[in-house]
Amino acid sequence: MSKVAILKTKPETVFEDYHKLLNLAGYQDVISKDADTALKVNITWHFFYPAASTTPWQLEGVIRAMQQDGYQKDLMHACHNRTVVIDSHFGEEENKHKQVVDKYGLRNVHLYETEEWINVREAVGDLADKFLVLNDVYPKGFMIPKRFIGENIIHLPTVKTHVFTHTTGAMKNAFGGLLNEKRHWTHPVIHETLVDLLMIQQKIHKGVFAVMDGTFAGDGPGPRCMVPYVKDVILASSDQVAIDAVAAKLMGFDPMSIKFIRLAHEQGLGCGDVNEIEIVGDVEASKENWHFDGPYKKMTFASKMQHLIYWGPLKKPVEWSLKTILAPWSYLASVLYHDTFWYSFKGKRMMDKVLQSPWGRLFRSWETAESDEKGFAEIGEKPAEFKRSGWQSFKKSFSILWTAFKEAPEVAAHTRHHHHAH
Repeated sequence: MSKVAILKTKPETVFEDYHKLLNLAGYQDVISKDADTALKVNITWHFFYPAASTTPWQLEGVIRAMQQDGYQKDLMHACHNRTVVIDSHFGEEENKHKQVVDKYGLRNVHLYETEEWINVREAVGDLADKFLVLNDVYPKGFMIPKRFIGENIIHLPTVKTHVFTHTTGAMKNAFGGLLNEKRHWTHPVIHETLVDLLMIQQKIHKGVFAVMDGTFAGDGPGPRCMVPYVKDVILASSDQVAIDAVAAKLMGFDPMSIKFIRLAHEQGLGCGDVNEIEIVGDVEASKENWHFDGPYKKMTFASKMQHLIYWGPLKKPVEWSLKTILAPWSYLASVLYHDTFWYSFKGKRMMDKVLQSPWGRLFRSWETAESDEKGFAEIGEKPAEFKRSGWQSFKKSFSILWTAFKEAPEVAAHTRHHHHAH
């Protein structure tokens, strides 16, 4: 029977709680001590926004728990991929992941920089014939990181909604590691893609585990422009489908009505029916219903446009443009809207309340807050700062815009082609 562990937590006991959580979920049975373990950090936005990205206490809680349980730090590393609209180097600083990784002396792997990528068929063989959609999306195949083969992976998502997949969590976190540059090609068939990626993971990884942080949780047109709430829960499971199902239920949704959860359940890749999942830890917490509105009730201008593009009347012409040298228009539009406009002018108001919470204050004082083996007895009085208002985020977003354009796969391919021609 699939098992999901859930606990209520607070800054004072967060490290002790993460250690307890991982062991309640039986991670040592899944994550082998003699293989390398990738801690797949989730950076949904390079700017700090509550509930959008892996929290520093989530990353540190997992590292501390593993070291306490005899995992060697030489066999652990933080793992990042980029998207064309997210700067992961800037993001790991802003979200305070880099500070944690440096503190524990872990390796920090950015998959797209030094790693070798190999064709998926080399990695999974005939399993590729069973893909629901990836062979149609990538008729010539696609590449995955070679280092993943035989490695453990621990996904570090957060509890939040998503305008493409309704909710997002453990299964979606693989999207940011297994697929490289042209992952936006899968958006029209995103639910089926997540199922294909889970198939791949179960084939190539020695162990797959997920630890989900719901200290902050996000509702609305996620994974960026959300209304953040303080929910004080953390979850863990070796069943990626089950943990996503339990998180969806907490948010107030029927997990089996969410397509990627239902499809993965039907394919036998995990359990999406919460009645068949064993809940361990704080069973009462698992009965909460947060009555979230979900991602479609108050959509932003950007999310409405994305829906028109991927599932509406604009689908054919726009999809064509997204596979050509014209594609960067969509990345530039995304950066301009989210980083330059929304974060500066709307984000501050949305974040205000949760930044004053104990978690917001802990984030603010993260570098100086003193911790013991349990957590943080003192977290400071000041709420987390909103650093990048107005001109600051405007300036930063322009440098990200330039990177988005320059490193867009379509532009890079065009440049390579041009270079070879000469």
